[in-house]
Amino acid sequence: MRIYGIIPARYKSTRLEGKPLIDILGKPMIQHVYEHARQSQSLVDVLVATDDDRIRRVVEGFGGKVVMTSSRHNSGTDRVAEVAENLDADIVLNIQGDEPLLDPLLIDECVRPFHSDPPPPSATLVKRLHRETSFSDPAVVKVVADLSGRALYFSRSLIPFPRTKTEDFAVYEHIGIYGYTKASLLKFSSLSPTPLERVEGLEMLRTLEHGIPIQLVETRCQCELVSVDTPADLERVRQIMARLAVRSSGQ
Repeated sequence: MRIYGIIPARYKSTRLEGKPLIDILGKPMIQHVYEHARQSQSLVDVLVATDDDRIRRVVEGFGGKVVMTSSRHNSGTDRVAEVAENLDADIVLNIQGDEPLLDPLLIDECVRPFHSDPPPPSATLVKRLHRETSFSDPAVVKVVADLSGRALYFSRSLIPFPRTKTEDFAVYEHIGIYGYTKASLLKFSSLSPTPLERVEGLEMLRTLEHGIPIQLVETRCQCELVSVDTPADLERVRQIMARLAVRSSGQ
């Protein structure tokens, strides 16, 4: 099975322009993501998909592989699909370029459902939330599943709402690594944005609104993940990575 990891990267971010090239402990953020993804044993190769020549030069400068794409894409997944269309791939993973703390174990976990027969059209990861302050945080995307572990809904609101807080009550966060069969990825990219997707600002809802199943995998990884969207996120990541660097050096 040929599985590719593709990292979409754009320069124009509304809250943090030039985000992929921001320095974190001497390396641009996109390099941290790329190098961590390359450590996965599941991937044939890792590619960066971008429409910006500055990002291309940086990726090629550290020895990474990059594919130039159209500047007209509305989402990272559409950018990934453009690259995937020309790949001899069975499975394609959309790996977020703003998570420099990525653990390669997450990639291996997301790939696991695709080894079943037949494979699901798509899969993604979840992690149980324990901090109640995150329950109402719209930046933390929540997800609920059916009894077979397929996604029912993704939301920025708290789901499920604990009107009756039984022992079954649990809140799960969506972790943004998306896996698709090549066919389902190309189908997704051909579909127009859907009503719930536009309301919530979550592209995974387009998949559900068109009736495409998404298999959820609960990660066992205890790593701390931070999506870098703001200067505060960036500072938090720098602190975490500095702490990890000290720990690994044995100091």
